[in-house]
Amino acid sequence: MTRWRLPLLLALLCIALQGLGWGEALRYERALVGSEPWRLLGAHLVHLGWEHLLLNLIGLVLIWALFGAALRPWAWVAAFVWCALVVSGGLYWRDPALGWYVGLSGVLHGLLVCGALASWRREPRSSLILLIGLGAKLAWEQLAGAGIGTQALVGGAVIVNAHLYGTLGGGLGALLWVLGRRWRHRP
Repeated sequence: MTRWRLPLLLALLCIALQGLGWGEALRYERALVGSEPWRLLGAHLVHLGWEHLLLNLIGLVLIWALFGAALRPWAWVAAFVWCALVVSGGLYWRDPALGWYVGLSGVLHGLLVCGALASWRREPRSSLILLIGLGAKLAWEQLAGAGIGTQALVGGAVIVNAHLYGTLGGGLGALLWVLGRRWRHRP
C-alpha cells in the first residue's frame, strides 16, 4: 500500500476539489495567470465533471501500475510539477486563443513518458512500444483532433495540445534528469 500513497493522495485531492466545486477558482485562465499564478498548477487538479475526473484517475492508476516503482516518490512529485508547468506554459505561449483549461490528462501524458523512460533499462521493448504508441496517438490527435465521443464523455472540448505539451515536458524532464545525474557523477 505504501507504493500507492502518492497516486491515492492525488486522487483524493482531485476528488475533494471536484466535490467542493473549486474548478473555476483553480482552472488555468489565461487572463488571470499573471495575477493568480496558482492556476498554473491548480488547473491540473480540477476537471470538467465527475466523468472527466474518473477517466483521468483511471489513467493515473494505469500509469502507476505500470511505472510507479520506476522512480522515487520525490521524483514523481517533481515530474508532476514540471509537467504541469510545461503544459500550462505551452498553453500560455503556444495557444493564445485558449481562454481556460482544466484536467490532468496533459500531465498524465508527461508522467507516462517519464515512467517509460525511467523503465527503459529494465523493460526496453515495452517502453519502446508504449512510446511509439503514444507518438502515434499524439500524431492522430494533431491531425484529426479529439474524437467526438471522447468530448461527449468528458463533457467538453479535449485540448489535444495539452497532451502534446505534457509529452514533450515528460521527455525533456527525463532528459534533464539523466543529464543532471551524469554531470554530478562525472570523474
